[in-house]
Amino acid sequence: MNEAFEKHSDSLKHSHTVANDAVPRAALWILIPAAVITALGMVLLWPQGVEDTEVETFGEEIKGHVLSVHETECEPIDAELNEQLQATVCGDVVVRLTSGEFDGEEIIVDIPSGPGAPEVAAGDDVILMHTPGSMSGQQFHLIDHDRASALWALVIAFALAVVAFGRWKGVRSLVGLGFTFAVVLLFMVPAVLDGSAPILVAIVGASAIMLVSLYLTHGWNRTTTVAVLGTLASLVITVLLAEAAVSIASLNGVNDENTTNLALQYPIDMSGLLLAGILIGALGVIDDVTVSQAATVDEVAKANPRWGPARLFKSGMRVGRDHLTSVVNTLVLAYAGASLPLLVLIAAAGRPLEQVLTSQTIATEIVRAVAGTLGLIAAVPITTWMAAALVRRPPKETKPKEKDPKPKRPGPAEEKNETWDDDESPYPPSHLR
Repeated sequence: MNEAFEKHSDSLKHSHTVANDAVPRAALWILIPAAVITALGMVLLWPQGVEDTEVETFGEEIKGHVLSVHETECEPIDAELNEQLQATVCGDVVVRLTSGEFDGEEIIVDIPSGPGAPEVAAGDDVILMHTPGSMSGQQFHLIDHDRASALWALVIAFALAVVAFGRWKGVRSLVGLGFTFAVVLLFMVPAVLDGSAPILVAIVGASAIMLVSLYLTHGWNRTTTVAVLGTLASLVITVLLAEAAVSIASLNGVNDENTTNLALQYPIDMSGLLLAGILIGALGVIDDVTVSQAATVDEVAKANPRWGPARLFKSGMRVGRDHLTSVVNTLVLAYAGASLPLLVLIAAAGRPLEQVLTSQTIATEIVRAVAGTLGLIAAVPITTWMAAALVRRPPKETKPKEKDPKPKRPGPAEEKNETWDDDESPYPPSHLR
């Protein structure tokens, strides 16, 4: 067996079949035009200046610090009003203002009441709304907690955890995350408000995020390039499927108070905005699958350097099916979790199931899940095929010149034909079947 292993190692050295991490030239014929088109699209769609739209505001938000809370019994004369507001606690809150023109002043406001009202205590940082023209005569109203400090603490903890686990690769992933936020906030949102087609903005923005984030996180190599190409192809399929689904289901993208207000205040194609949201939501899951599939095929190729593209594809698809089933469940649960309050409200109303499923709000979430899942399913075979086809060129075996060897008696391994030169791997991935 040792002789067979040495013979196998020598054959690999001479045949150059060991996979390498160089980016294939064939991939560059697709990658370079895609990068150029993405950069050109960002230049053409870059917002020139969003026009200010007169939006009705009810006051100015001011930060404050709660000094004390004094609870009292609610007045009987206000019993009917308190019942409508679902107010169970009455009293005053003493707040010291910490921002704006009233910085340093101490004021007294009513304890917030009603569904979703914040529960405050001494020492809390809060947000107040300043309404000078209020009909009630009270200029300040306590509306929410100030969560800036808590959110910064969570962000710092998140960053430290990522760096501690991923080290330099974790640092690069955080830089990629920052680039993602920059593209969304500085390019995509202003471009949509500037009147550009939301779907075009989403395609260009998603391509820019993918190209920069994947290469920044995983480096310039063949595996990342395969993942990028697979993600690009899957995004195109997702856009086409989502557009067909939205058209068939006759969805206009206006299904709640937020989208209604947006449609009234800005000239935005709401159905296009819906498609853009589906594309951006699917991108985060698709690039996870494509990177995993490309890395899987690469590792299998390095472990079994004599395997051809067909065998690598078959082995990678076994892993992809297992990965896909779990990710599909994750994707559907993510959409269901975001719509859970709505689902509870609909269930409490006791409406027939058919009416619930065909309502625009629920139908929109169904289309999101279905389009994203179909794009995800397409990503697995596309990326696996690309990874298997581009993993290496067909080997060119060059046998060294040998003198006529003296005949020798074959060993036990050769008699049984048990060598690692066989096409079959000594450890086939049967456990993945």
